[in-house]
Amino acid sequence: MDFSNWHTYDHYGYALLAVFGTFAAVAAIHWLMHRSPWAGWVRSLNGVVPPFINIIGVLFGLTLAFLANDTWSAHDRAMNAVYKEADALRSLVVLNSQLEEPQRSQLGEALNDYANASVAEWSLLGDYANASVAEWSLLAQRKSSPEVSAKADHLLTLLGSHAMAKAAGDNVQALMLRKVTDIRDERDLRIGLSQTHINPLKWLGMAFLGLLTLLSVAVVHAENPRAAFVAIMLFALAAAPTAAIVLVQGNPFQQPSSVSPAPIAAALAEH
Repeated sequence: MDFSNWHTYDHYGYALLAVFGTFAAVAAIHWLMHRSPWAGWVRSLNGVVPPFINIIGVLFGLTLAFLANDTWSAHDRAMNAVYKEADALRSLVVLNSQLEEPQRSQLGEALNDYANASVAEWSLLGDYANASVAEWSLLAQRKSSPEVSAKADHLLTLLGSHAMAKAAGDNVQALMLRKVTDIRDERDLRIGLSQTHINPLKWLGMAFLGLLTLLSVAVVHAENPRAAFVAIMLFALAAAPTAAIVLVQGNPFQQPSSVSPAPIAAALAEH
């Protein structure tokens, strides 16, 4: 795995940072309350009432929820794009079966070429298990496959030809052109989603609110250091893994929850 391009795997790095950073903050707060030169002063801050935590805690929870929604929404959009692309391919296969030769063979070959190239391209978008070294270098740059673009252009050119209009008729040709346009649009969408990145400013804001929440919990239990440690540790155990789970799903075409190209492969396998 080539990590020379950090931006490709930034969400994994941020996930590790979220976990280790949270527990580093817990250790720092524990040291501040017990062994630091300011420990006595910190213990004197025992007048903060527990409901004060709710204000910052709610802000932290809402921020994390919004970030999680952005991430999972991108995954859902990518999955929907794949199924719509597969459905458009399946429709073209059905319409193609009604054509006469040689248009039927020409379009069938073009559809097979596109689907095979598209499934191969998936390795470039995030199928770690099957990606070759050459494909991985393109994945590291989050680029699309020029071969798939060429196949999509060929489909459009073939369906827009006079020969196809004569063989299929104007109405069927117009329907086919709409389907190939859908294919191109959905492919552009999944490529765009594959190139999304973590927004550091959003997560920095969430991390700041998380730190303030840890400090608030510690101050509320300032008179009882052991209770303070238990409270901030419980918060860290809840917040850090949750944030990491959201972060590692920053790219819908990368593990651990990558969108599968199976619907596109199955679109032609059924016929």
